[in-house]
Amino acid sequence: MRGVVSRTALAMASGLFSIGVDANQDAFAKSLVLELYMDKDTKQIYGEPGKNRIRLGTFQQRDSGTVQKETEKNRRELVTIKNRLDAKEKEIDRKLEKVASRPADSAMTVQPAKKAWYEKLSLRGYTQLRMNPILEGNRDVVRTYGDSSVGKNRSFFLRRARLVLSGDVSDHLYLYLQPDFASTPGGATTSNFAQLRDAYADIFIDKQKEFRFRPGQSKIPFGFENLQSSQNRIPLDRADGLNTCCQDERDLGIFFYYTPEHIRPLFRDLVSHNLKGSGDYGVVAFGVYNGQGANRTELNQQLHLVGRFSYPYQFENGQVVEAGFGGYTGRYKVATPTAITGFGTPVINPGNNASGFKDQRFEVHGIVYPQPFGIQAEWNWGVGPSLNEQMNTIEAHSLNGGFVQATYKIEDHVLNSGIWFPFVRYQNYNGGVKTQTNAPRSRVRDWEFGFEWQPRPELEFTMSYAKMNRTNVFTAPYYNFAANVLRMQLQWNY
Repeated sequence: MRGVVSRTALAMASGLFSIGVDANQDAFAKSLVLELYMDKDTKQIYGEPGKNRIRLGTFQQRDSGTVQKETEKNRRELVTIKNRLDAKEKEIDRKLEKVASRPADSAMTVQPAKKAWYEKLSLRGYTQLRMNPILEGNRDVVRTYGDSSVGKNRSFFLRRARLVLSGDVSDHLYLYLQPDFASTPGGATTSNFAQLRDAYADIFIDKQKEFRFRPGQSKIPFGFENLQSSQNRIPLDRADGLNTCCQDERDLGIFFYYTPEHIRPLFRDLVSHNLKGSGDYGVVAFGVYNGQGANRTELNQQLHLVGRFSYPYQFENGQVVEAGFGGYTGRYKVATPTAITGFGTPVINPGNNASGFKDQRFEVHGIVYPQPFGIQAEWNWGVGPSLNEQMNTIEAHSLNGGFVQATYKIEDHVLNSGIWFPFVRYQNYNGGVKTQTNAPRSRVRDWEFGFEWQPRPELEFTMSYAKMNRTNVFTAPYYNFAANVLRMQLQWNY
């Protein structure tokens, strides 16, 4: 094809050169050295200007010998150029014939270098700095389940300092490793210890990556907010009603996820487009796990079972809604009871000493993603270990709780101040907190008003006013308290 194009271009060039030679010869032969004028009425030609005369132009007269010599010189130069072009065309044709004669898999085909598995991994992370001044309330009893930085004699606090190492090491294997360098061991007076949060692999069993198994320590697929990263969540803490299901939202186990190929980009976009998604935890998920919580030893050799269904739907106008349900069942062994001032040491119901307490929950969730108005609601019901009202026995009791949250996404293009998420949330919970010593029963009736501000993608600042009415589940005899707390957090992403 290139040879045909080259020959066509040369033929056109040669024709133009020939026309140019004839034109030059004719121009030279007719050139004059006269400045002529023409009368507009009589059309007569004059050699000087005058009334009613228009200028025709200047003409140079040349003898025929000079014209002939210059014409011949131009012709010789054009012939030389044409010969060079002919030689170049032949050279191009020879090269094209050589390329065409080579096989398709010859050394001329450059293959991209294959990356080693460690070159496919990426490193990212985020850090959260908090402060929670108590505006009103008894500082001696103000404590919250989700944040140990709320309480007496507390100021700045590193809530999280996490690094994530992840990547596809092959078409069928994805790795994820996340430690947290701002952990505080239970009962410790020092903080900022490194502790494992996630260590798992996604093993894909098909080319479309619709079906996968996830062995290791990872989040338990229960609810929506529990699966939502704190890096993306608007309120500073997860609601007690569902978060009391699982210590640190994680455990050791193996889970199966199914995500249809056409849904996977939507799960990804809900996070990358800053719509506060949870990520891809499957449309259908189920699995087994120890049941005692992340980084905790299994105590009864009885696995928990969990299942979840959650489906996102996008309307023609771009609005996305998601709804689903799920549940888990198993048996949970509480920690050894300790004495409660004025009540003595609680006993564990004799029927639950060996295998643990019945631990079951069922949840429903629904989300309208903020485009710009959003609403999120979750609720669960179940049974689990709890200290009774007399504070003398730990028994299996019913529980229920959840939350409703409204938010609005504001993208400021006038002052270029960034993105704002004002929000309001109400949460409610009645039930035991199985992960705390003595499994105290908690009552929560909290309101929270605030906003998240993102001046830049790598910076987020959250401030909220929390009107708390809840139980202090950390210190016996587990008083209820009312308090007003100003909550603030600066997060930087990297």
